[in-house]
Amino acid sequence: MEFRIADTFSNSLAKLTGEEQKAVKTTAFDLQLNPSNPGMSFHKLDRAKDKNFWSVRVNKDIRVIVHKTTGSLLLCYVDHHDKAYDWASRRKLETHPKTGAAQLVEIRETVQEIRIPSYVQEPKSKAKSSKKSLFDQLPDEELLGFGVPQEWLADVKSATEDNYLAVADHLPAEAAEALLEIATGGKPRISKPTPATANPFEHPDALRRFRVMGNVAELERALDYPWEKWTVFLHPEQRELVEKNNSGPARVTGSAGTGKTIVALHRAAHLARTNPTSRVLLATFSNALAHALQTKLRRLLGNEPRLGDRIDVYSLEALGLRLHELHLGKAKLASRSEVVELMKRASQEADKHKFNMQFLLSEWDQVVDARQVNSWEAYRDVTRLGRKTRLNEAQRQLLWSIFQKVIEALSRQKLTTSAGIFTRLADAIAKVPNKPFDFAVIDEAQDLTESQIRFFAALAGNKPNGLFFAGDSGQRIFQLPFSWQKLGVDIRGRSKNLRINYRTSHQIRSQADRLLEVEVRDVDGNVEQRNDTISVFNGPPPAIKTAADEKEEIKIVGSWLSELIATGIQPHECGVFVRSPEQIDRAKNAVQHAKLTVKILDENVETVAGQVSICTMHLAKGLEFRAVAVMACDDEVIPLQSRIEAVGEDSDLKEVYETERQLLYVACTRARDSLLITGVDPASEYLDDMKQ
Repeated sequence: MEFRIADTFSNSLAKLTGEEQKAVKTTAFDLQLNPSNPGMSFHKLDRAKDKNFWSVRVNKDIRVIVHKTTGSLLLCYVDHHDKAYDWASRRKLETHPKTGAAQLVEIRETVQEIRIPSYVQEPKSKAKSSKKSLFDQLPDEELLGFGVPQEWLADVKSATEDNYLAVADHLPAEAAEALLEIATGGKPRISKPTPATANPFEHPDALRRFRVMGNVAELERALDYPWEKWTVFLHPEQRELVEKNNSGPARVTGSAGTGKTIVALHRAAHLARTNPTSRVLLATFSNALAHALQTKLRRLLGNEPRLGDRIDVYSLEALGLRLHELHLGKAKLASRSEVVELMKRASQEADKHKFNMQFLLSEWDQVVDARQVNSWEAYRDVTRLGRKTRLNEAQRQLLWSIFQKVIEALSRQKLTTSAGIFTRLADAIAKVPNKPFDFAVIDEAQDLTESQIRFFAALAGNKPNGLFFAGDSGQRIFQLPFSWQKLGVDIRGRSKNLRINYRTSHQIRSQADRLLEVEVRDVDGNVEQRNDTISVFNGPPPAIKTAADEKEEIKIVGSWLSELIATGIQPHECGVFVRSPEQIDRAKNAVQHAKLTVKILDENVETVAGQVSICTMHLAKGLEFRAVAVMACDDEVIPLQSRIEAVGEDSDLKEVYETERQLLYVACTRARDSLLITGVDPASEYLDDMKQ
C-alpha cells in the first residue's frame, strides 16, 4: 500500500500545539507501519461527498482525516473533531479531467459566498461594483488546462479585480497561480497534460502537494517541521532547477520570497545524492546566513545524515580563510578601520593633492584592491569600469604612490584583504588537479566580489553542474556590478527566474516592488524580470506612517505590536528592523511600550520563543516573520547621510541610492502577513515611492 502525505496535512499539523503534534505523529507512524491494524480507530465519514474519506482517532478530540483506498492511504488533514469533519465535508480528491493531476478540490456547493476580505475596500454602490470580469473571455478549455476544476469555471469567469484573489484562495495551486499571472499581465507556464493511464499523483503539479513516504525516517522528517513544507514539497519549476543537468555554470534568480535558497539547498543535496563520492560546497555571504543554511540543511537531510557529511556549509569569509590556511598558510584579515588608518597615513605622506579620503577609499575598494592591482604599470593601464572621474597619467601616478604605501604597510604587518585571499586562492586552486570541492552551490550570489568569482571559476569553471548560483540583483546591498563572463563564469542560457512568491503576501510584495525597477540587466546582458512575480496568498496592505517625533513613533509601533499579539500572533513571530545600530534603542523602546520582551539579534540570528526580534536591516537578510515593523525611516537615516557625504564621485552617489533602496526592500520583504513602516517627519523619500 502506498502511504502519502498531503501539504494540507502539514499546514493543519503546524497549527496544533506541541503536545497535540506529538500525539498526531505517533498515530501517523502507526498508520504507516500497519494501516490495517485493528487497534486503529477508523470511522467512515458517511456525510462526506468523497466516500473514501475516513477519520482516525488520535485522542479524545483530535482527528486525522485520511483518504483510503485498497491501494493507498493519504494523510489529508488534522484538527479538533468538528473542524476536521467540516474540512472533509467540503473536499474531494479527484483527477483533473484535462491535466491528469490529482487534486484536493473544495466542493463549490459548500462555499456559501466568496467574500472580499475586510482589508480590501468594497465598492460603495452596486453601480460602482459592476467591474469587468478578468477571465470571462478565456475559453473553458484554456481554463481547464490551467488546472481549474470544472465546477469552479463559472466563479473564475465572473471574477473581478475586487475578488479574484479571494476566488484564487479556493483553487488548487497551479490554477490559482495561472489566474494571478493573467490578472497581473503575465503568461502562465503550465505543465504538460499526462496520459489518462498515468498515475495522477506523479503529475508535476501533484508532486507539489502529495508525497509518498517510503519509510518511517521520511515521514519523521515531514512531521518534525510541518511549517517548513519546502523539505518535502517543491514547486515544479523549483524541482526542474534542482534536478537539471547543466553544461556549465547556472543561476537561479527571483525576487524576495520566491524560494531561491530552497532551490540552493535541494540542489546541494541532489548533487551529493547523485554523485556518491563527491564533496559539495554550500556557501553564502555571511556567518549568520551560513548558520541558517546549516540548520535548514540538517532538517532537509534528517533521514540522510551521511549525505550531510559530504556537504560543507561556509560563509565566504570563513571559506577563504579555511582554504588559504590549507593551501597557502594562515592569513590574517585587515579590518576596515586598519585599512582606513593606513590610507590616511599614506595620503598625508604623499605629495600635495586634492583627492579626499572618500575618493581614495572608493578607488581602493573598487579598483586597486578589488582587482588586486600590484604595480604601477598595472594601475596605469587598468580600465576603471564604472568610475566617472577621469584620471590622466600624472594623477594616476600620484594615486599609485599612495596605494603602494598601503600595500607595503599591509605586507609589513602581515595583513591581507578578502580580495587578496580569494585572488591567491584562485591562482593556487587553478594549478592543483584535485580540487577541494567537486561542486559548489552559492546562495546570495548578488553580493559576490570579483575575486570570489575568479576563485569559483578556478574551482569549477565550465565543468558540467560545477557551479550553481542563487541570488537577486534587487537585494544587492554590498557590491558594485561587474562582468562575471570576463572572469570565467558564463551563465548565459543557463539562468532561470523564479516567479512564485511563497513568503510575502500580494499586498506587501506589490508595494515593496515599487522601490525597484521592473527589469534588472547585469553587465553581461542577463535580464531579471520583476513584473511577472506573483504572490500565492492575500493579506492586509502595509501601513506607512510618519510621526511628529520619536516618542510618537514608538507609541505607533508599540500599539501595532499589541494589536497583533491580541489576534494570536506570537512575539517571536514579530521582527523590528532599523537601518543602523544607532536606531536600535528606538526599536527596543517600541517593543517595551507593548509590554513585550526583546531579543536583539547578532550574527547568530537566533530567534527566541516569547521575544520580539530586533536587528539592523543588513542582519535581516535571510529572516522571515509573520509581522515586521521597519522603524526609523527618517530623512538622512535611509538613505544614510554619512554614506552620501562619503561619496567620492557621481557614480558612487547613484550606487549609494540604489543599495539603500535595495536595503529597505530587503527589510520590507521579510514580512509574511503584516508590515508597518514608520519614520519621523521629515521621513525618507523612499516612503513616498512606496505610497504611489
